[in-house]
Amino acid sequence: MSLSIVPFSLDGSAKREKKQFIELAYRLNKDDPHWVPPLRSDINELLNPNKNPFFKHADVQPFLAYKGDKVVGRISAHIDHLARAQPVEQGMGPTTGNWGLLEAANEDIAKALIKTAENWLRDKGMHRVVAPLSLAAFDEPGTLTKGHDHSPTIMMGHQPLRYSQWIGSYGYNHIKELVTYDLDITHGYPDLVERIVKSGERNSKINVRKVDKKNFDKEAAIILSILNDAWSKNWGFVPLTDDEIAYVGKKLKPIVYEDLIMITEYEGKPIAFMIVLPDLNEVLKGLSGNLFPFGWIKLLNWIRKPKVRTVRVPLMGVLKKYQSSRIASQSAFMMIEYIRRVAVANYGASRAEIGWILDDNQGMNAIASAIDAKINRTYALYEKNL
Repeated sequence: MSLSIVPFSLDGSAKREKKQFIELAYRLNKDDPHWVPPLRSDINELLNPNKNPFFKHADVQPFLAYKGDKVVGRISAHIDHLARAQPVEQGMGPTTGNWGLLEAANEDIAKALIKTAENWLRDKGMHRVVAPLSLAAFDEPGTLTKGHDHSPTIMMGHQPLRYSQWIGSYGYNHIKELVTYDLDITHGYPDLVERIVKSGERNSKINVRKVDKKNFDKEAAIILSILNDAWSKNWGFVPLTDDEIAYVGKKLKPIVYEDLIMITEYEGKPIAFMIVLPDLNEVLKGLSGNLFPFGWIKLLNWIRKPKVRTVRVPLMGVLKKYQSSRIASQSAFMMIEYIRRVAVANYGASRAEIGWILDDNQGMNAIASAIDAKINRTYALYEKNL
């Protein structure tokens, strides 16, 4: 049977096609013991223009590949207008588009889908593509190239190795790596780190505090304003809008625990933060992507008092004004050590995963090295001129 690739709308008029788009990932990845099925409700919301504020500054076109009546592949092409406004030297730029959410039964189907996404981007005036991004840079960037022998942690992707091989063989050049670090947290850190922590504790101008969940919206705004400043010069950075800040805060609130998220204040003003999340994937892995009929009970019990093997550090940042300063290193290691103690004592954690981190982010990679963390997962991003 010949292959046909069909676009469809996410405005609610193509419910059947949207369901097929979502379900394909569960079918193609069901035999991978390390793939963690995301909640279908979360993926449905990701692709809902009325709920996901990404759509307010992006054009998104999903495609389905069929052989006969059977869905055998999917991809989304998208143009993020905030990314287009960023400097070219930071990875994006005015004529750069993206594709992502790739799933394909074989290489020929994958390449046909990528070609279709490229044609759509070209027709929209794009001359370059950076991929895969699913959907925004803060969602699931890159495709997994190392770490297939264990499951991903919360909010991290897990793609077959063959996907990166197919992308690389279709005229795409490797442009950037994102890494995560594995860390044993059952014991303290090296002496140098302990000395830095103690020196910070002697500085009366530095105060490290946990967040106040009663004032969650205010705390989330503080954290994400620091994030937008701290990451603004990073490769691939796209600023979060006010709507996205509110959306992320609402999504994370059920799994936010006050003692695992800390803010550093210097002379009474917030300058740094560190977010740590218990690994929700440890409970999601057994739910097959469904909350019903009984998955919601397991999830609710876990949320009430999570006990996990792993915690993940998805985000941390220091205001640019203080980066490369002694204050930055003191506050970073103080937050790392304080949260380590809490994660072990209150949540039963024995390991942490840090990242993702850009492979050329010297500051964050130096912190990971200082606490004896080791790279356990690598994600690749690619570019191609259209």
